[in-house]
Amino acid sequence: MAREGLTRLTGKLDGPNCDDDDCPNVYRTANGSLVVQGNVSHAFVAPEGEALVEIPEAVLREAVRALG
Repeated sequence: MAREGLTRLTGKLDGPNCDDDDCPNVYRTANGSLVVQGNVSHAFVAPEGEALVEIPEAVLREAVRALG
């Protein structure tokens, strides 16, 4: 899936966490699911085929506001 096919829900806040395409973000897919972009986390070992990412709480709050 290309990033162009996603709706970016975050990235409108000022600050170091969300000012360009290589920062934590939340996207919505065409079928309504969410894709989260963030720093790799090693909090625990995720099941095969899954990954853990860490994003700031402010990014999730912004995504919730964007979803209405």
